[in-house]
Formats: sequence, C-alpha cells, structure tokens
Amino acid sequence: MEIYLAILVFAISSTVTPGPNNIMIMTSGLNFGVKRSMPHLLGICLGFPLMVIAVGLGFSAVFEKFPIVHEIIKVLGVTYLLYLAWLVASSAPTSMEGDQKSNPLTFMQAALFQWVNPKAWVMATGAIAAYTSQDTTMLLQVMVISLSFFVVSFPCVGVWLIFGSGLKRFLKEAKYQRVFNISMALLLVVSVLPVLNELHQTYLA
Repeated sequence: MEIYLAILVFAISSTVTPGPNNIMIMTSGLNFGVKRSMPHLLGICLGFPLMVIAVGLGFSAVFEKFPIVHEIIKVLGVTYLLYLAWLVASSAPTSMEGDQKSNPLTFMQAALFQWVNPKAWVMATGAIAAYTSQDTTMLLQVMVISLSFFVVSFPCVGVWLIFGSGLKRFLKEAKYQRVFNISMALLLVVSVLPVLNELHQTYLA
C-alpha cells in the first residue's frame, strides 16, 4: 500500500506542475475553449500512460544498450519545443467568439507529442527507475504506474485547460493576448532549460 501511495503522490505532483503539456493545454483553453481542446486533453491523458508502458517494457533496455538514441530524442524534443514556443509567441491575437482559423492539437498530435516532450521522458523514466524492483513482475509494476498517471492526469491537466478557458474574459483585447502568448512561450523555453543545460554540460563543457 505504501508503494502505491508513493506512486500516486509522484504522479500527482509531477503531472500538475508546470511543463510543456500544461502550458500548451492552458493556451489551447484560452484560444479554442474547453470543447475544442478536448482531443488535445485526451491525447495527453492517454498518450503519456501508453508512453510509460512502452518505456517500462522496452525502451529503457534500448536506452541502456544504445544511449545515443535517448540523446537524439532529447535533442529533437528540445528543438521541437523551441519551435512551438516561437509559434506561440508569434501567433496573432484571435477572436474570442470562436471563429479562429487555426485549430487546436488533435488527439494523435497530442499523444505523439509525449515522445518529444522532455518533461514526459523525465517523468516516465524517473517513475520506472524509482518504483520498480526485481522482486515483482515488471509488467504488473509498469501497469500500476501507468494506471496511476492515467487516473490523475484528467484532473491535473484538466485544471490547466479550465484555467486557460477562464482567462478569456480577461484577455479579449489583442494586446493582452499578445502578452499572454509571449509569456507562455517564455515558460515553454524555461521548461526546457534544464535539458539544454544537461546537453551543454555533456557535449560542450
């Protein structure tokens, strides 16, 4: 019971804290509303637990044998997030009446995004490393961890979506939207600074 509670606490604390997923879903809530952002939310809430299963049952062994694969994914993830930050910062203010020409992330886009999300890799590999042991079947342990993330992700990520949607009433003016978008872009950049620092120390120090 103690280990299950520890996994649940880890899942809640790591899922609800600021990161690329939460910043992007909050931005989607502001720009597109809750209803149009639901595929994005479901993509996160289902995509990440599936990633945990994949990492726990196979990718961790691949990374141990071929560390360069993990580094390549890390570099691709940071590059993609910086590109997303630029898109968010440079996006034009949109109407709050629902006539936007752009579209939120689809379910598949949000699910696949987990594989280039540095925070998702830290969460998945960290959970597998910390809460599995050789004394119990690996499949069972990985499924418990994945289920924990699945259960907590809807309220933990959903609150960011609702918060973003609630900001609509305060950000009807274009200048406030620009400030919000630039702020979210900067937060995305900040969220990958630890990974950039790690890459710098590994390859440039």
